[in-house]
Amino acid sequence: MNAFLQPSHRILTNLLSNFSHTRCYLSTSPILHSWFVKLTNVTQVNTEAAIPKHTRKRNYPLTYEQRQFPKLIGHTKTWNTFNTSNLRDGKRKAETVSDDLFLRQFIYGTWHSLFASELIIKRRHNMIILSGLVTRTIHPRRMYFLIGYTEEILSALLKTPVKMEIQTIENKDDVIFTYW
Repeated sequence: MNAFLQPSHRILTNLLSNFSHTRCYLSTSPILHSWFVKLTNVTQVNTEAAIPKHTRKRNYPLTYEQRQFPKLIGHTKTWNTFNTSNLRDGKRKAETVSDDLFLRQFIYGTWHSLFASELIIKRRHNMIILSGLVTRTIHPRRMYFLIGYTEEILSALLKTPVKMEIQTIENKDDVIFTYW
């Protein structure tokens, strides 16, 4: 019975020799390599998520938040949604995420092409606070109407108080931090 439990010397040496190889068979096998090249775009190789790609003429505008790399979240950059229900034993996890998606779609539809920055959603106790930068392309009376309309409609739909904190800027070029 003991002979079946212990591997033979030859199997053990084969296993150890297989672990010592550091070569990737995807890059060395001609069949797999040709399959990989046919199915992937050249620009998709060695890319990272949430990091903008350099352009040749460096004419792609970036805001300060977009210029910061994702690894700096918590140091020089914050999350766009302050959601504490995703913590352990938190309530309403799925509802909070769907509410955030609804809020973003509603704001971008109501404030069409007026937001110059990303929408920041903050949750404090029972209140939802929406903040961001808005361009001064419409009359102030209309902007006050949009603020009141948004707060009232969202408060009635979500059954929680919603408050908007916006700052105005002259044009969208004021938000540009650098060109990438």
